[in-house]
Amino acid sequence: MAHRVPRLLILSLVLTGCSTLGFDGPFKPVIVNASATQNANGLTSVKRFGFASCNKQYLPQPLWKKILEEKPELFVWTGDVVYADTRDMGKLSNIYASELDQPEYKTFLASRIPVIGVWDDHDYGENDADKSYPQKKPSQQLFLDFIGEPKDSPRRTQDGIYTRYVLGTGAEAVRFIMLDTRSERTSGEKGDMLGSAQWKWLENELKSDTGAVTFIISSIQALPTQQKFEKWANIPSSRDRLIKLIDASPAKNIIILSGDRHFAELSRLKVPSGKTIWEITASGMTHSFRNPDEFRNKNDLRVGPILDRLNYGLIDFDAQKKTVRIQAKDLNRKAIIDQTIPLL
Repeated sequence: MAHRVPRLLILSLVLTGCSTLGFDGPFKPVIVNASATQNANGLTSVKRFGFASCNKQYLPQPLWKKILEEKPELFVWTGDVVYADTRDMGKLSNIYASELDQPEYKTFLASRIPVIGVWDDHDYGENDADKSYPQKKPSQQLFLDFIGEPKDSPRRTQDGIYTRYVLGTGAEAVRFIMLDTRSERTSGEKGDMLGSAQWKWLENELKSDTGAVTFIISSIQALPTQQKFEKWANIPSSRDRLIKLIDASPAKNIIILSGDRHFAELSRLKVPSGKTIWEITASGMTHSFRNPDEFRNKNDLRVGPILDRLNYGLIDFDAQKKTVRIQAKDLNRKAIIDQTIPLL
């Protein structure tokens, strides 16, 4: 005699990513109420901020407590804020709502630390999804709901979630350039990462030098070329274009923040102008890629060790000393990656 699976258990299993029952909705949409999420509109400066990616909503999330202990002034999502992988927008809304109600994240939001961010494939819609994903418009609204984006924000009406923030003025100004590597991407070696509108916006943005330091937020790695997974180098023309824009920019201090890899590493590339581009990847809030092998994860641009456990990134900007300190920390708040960069 077959055992009947309770309906509530089926719903729970689907919401937590279990597909063994072969059921994928439809789900009744819910309101993604991010009223507890503080956006960055009221933030006038930033000296310390945290960032992280790859967060499965159905797993324990012990890092939020550790990030709180760092006393950051801002938190930056760098992609995969949840794992949804669906075309059912009712299901996606339920998943975002479940993360907002996740106890550890809920406690973090209660601290009123402002949150900004970008998406990657698993929160955008599907694994490795690109411009062809059919639900990108409603998915965009749900992501912006999740991070507390105002209803009148330009991000609500444009194609894609890219945007910028400038916090502080003069020598204390910190700029965040938030890229959308999904909405307009066409895949393959002859593809394009950003789409014409976002490229034009990025070119205009990088023509100016707004202050001390610029952080470019990319959900996938931009500098490494040898690893076998998603990266800008899978579309070589787009990677070359990005690096040339950074090289030509009057902004002297540009650092890339990325996620996706389920471990943390620091990369460095010297470009023809004499600039050094740094990229810190922090990835794996709830799960990690243990003991990554060199065959699939080779990176000759890597500086220092890999952190292959749960991790988050921490940035300290010191305008007086003209330095940026980059750290990737583990569950014990131990900085496995720790690099201080002098600003030009």
